[in-house]
Order: sequence, then C-alpha cells, then structure tokens
Amino acid sequence: MSSVLLHHGLRRWVATHIGVWRTFWPLLAMFVAALLAGMLPIAVTIASVFLFAGPHNWLEARYLLSRMPARWGKLRPFFFTAVVGVVALTIAFITLGWGGRAWELSTERLAIGYGLWSSGLVLWLCLLARLRARRAPRRHWPWIWPLAAVAWAMIWYEPHYWMLGITYLHPLLALWILDRELQTKPAWRMAFRRCLACLPLVLLLLWWHLAKSPNLSGQDWVTGQIIRQAGGGLLKDVSTHLLVATHTFLELLHYGVWIVALPLLGLGIEPWRIDKKLPLAQRSTTWRRGLSGFMIVGACLALVLWCCFLADYALTRDIYFTLSVFHVLAEMPFLLWLL
Repeated sequence: MSSVLLHHGLRRWVATHIGVWRTFWPLLAMFVAALLAGMLPIAVTIASVFLFAGPHNWLEARYLLSRMPARWGKLRPFFFTAVVGVVALTIAFITLGWGGRAWELSTERLAIGYGLWSSGLVLWLCLLARLRARRAPRRHWPWIWPLAAVAWAMIWYEPHYWMLGITYLHPLLALWILDRELQTKPAWRMAFRRCLACLPLVLLLLWWHLAKSPNLSGQDWVTGQIIRQAGGGLLKDVSTHLLVATHTFLELLHYGVWIVALPLLGLGIEPWRIDKKLPLAQRSTTWRRGLSGFMIVGACLALVLWCCFLADYALTRDIYFTLSVFHVLAEMPFLLWLL
C-alpha cells in the first residue's frame, strides 16, 4: 500500500512541476522580450527584423500549406474568396503605398485611399465569415455585420488610426492561431493561457516604466521608419520610446510563435519535410515535387533577404514591410477557418 501511495504521490509531483515549467519558460521569455524591447527598442527591432523576418515567413508559409486541404470540394467558395481577396488587397496596398509616394498624393487623398482599402478588407472578412459559418462545424455569428458597421465608422472617422491599429493587432493573430492549434494539447494550452493572461500586466508594466521617457533620438532614415511604423507621427503626445518598445515587444512574441512555439510543439509535421503527411502532397507526385520546389525557393529568398539587409537595411526594410501585407492577410482566412 505504501509503495502504491508513493508511486501516485510521485506521479502527482511530476505532473505538477511539469505544469509549472510549461508556464515558467514562456512567461520568462515574455518578460525578457519586454525587458529588451524597453531598454533597447531601436537596436532590438533592427536585429529581430534582420534575423527573423525571412525565417518566420518561410515557417508561416509551411504552416499554411500544411493546413490547406488536398482538394477544396465544397470548400471552394471559401478558399477561392480567400485567395482572390489576399491577392487583390495586397496589390491595392502596394499600389497605394508606392504610388502615393511616386504621385506625391496629399495626406487627405492618402487617407481616402486607405479608407477605401480598409473598407474592402472588412467587407472581405465579412464574406469569409459568412462562408465559414455555412461549413461544419457550423458557426452562428449574427454580430458580424453590426461589428462591420462599427469598423467602417471607425475607418472613416480616421483611416490612419485604423491602419495603426492593424499594425499593433497583427502580432496578436499568431497568439490566437497558437491557442487554436493547442486544442490537441490541453495541458500546454492551459499553460499558454496562463501566460496569455499575464500579457496585459506585462504591457502595463512596460507602459508605466516608459510613460515619461523622452522621445527617441536620432534622425537617420531607419530610426525614422521605425518610429513612423509604431505611430510616432500620429500619437504625438505619447513617447516614441514607449511606442517603439511596445511594437517591438509584440513583434518578438509574433516571431516566437512562428519560429519557436509551433515547430517545437510539433503542431504539424517537421517544417523541412514535404511528404505524404502534407494534405496537398497527397494529390500526386507532381504536387509533392512542386511543393518541395516552392519551399526551396522560399528558403533561398530568405537568404537573399539577409543579403539585401546587409547591403541596404533601410531600403530593404521599407520594401519588406510593404510586401509583408501579403502574409498578414493570408493569416486571416486560416484563423477564421480554425474557429
């Protein structure tokens, strides 16, 4: 009897401490990321974009391919709408960004352009939500169109603030995707949600510490890019140090999900393998070879991106963040599909 009690006690102790470690390491990583972002916001954001931008896009593409069904069948309307929307909105955003500078559009005209683009984005998401609601497991989302009406009102009240909101909310999509993927790992999901519950506290501590910090110094192009991206030109009464640190912290979490959490937890097959476990690879040998070639090209592009960063960091960053709207948009249909 004593040996049985000892065995059960040992198992309970191991289970308890494993749960503690599951929570401790991600929480520690979150605090370290906040500390680095708060102390050295410009240096950390430059280094993180240089190191992780290419690899995280490659891993994200690999993940999205692993979640694409082999044949669309009845899912064709949803995925067709998703693909067309991603391509059309990406082209429109690039045209608006680069064309606005080339044609020297006024601030008012740019605001109208971004307002139209954002309105199209909301309409596209509503259509995807309605198509998703019809497929099993069926979803009942009667609040979609009222929420869209509120979003359209916010967009036309101040389009630039809406775009800034997307900049800050985008990194959180990765956390949402990770939570959905952890459905098959309840213990890890519980630990992850404990860490997620601490995220507002970490942000409040960061804001409290940097609330009265002076604006970031430096007039070089890269620093100006980073400050503008974080909203330094819009939120004039808020310290640019706080803004850049907040955005950098959220981006570090975003990179951590795609580069560390999803591959490490084994959610899907190994990123470097394109075999019959991948749904699209089951279609034929030609598809399998095509996917392998696609991932090889993607890896080469990540290497090219590193070389471009070394050659001209400022220009490459500008181009990268304009083109990266593609992967921002691509995440949205997959997140809707996971709900």
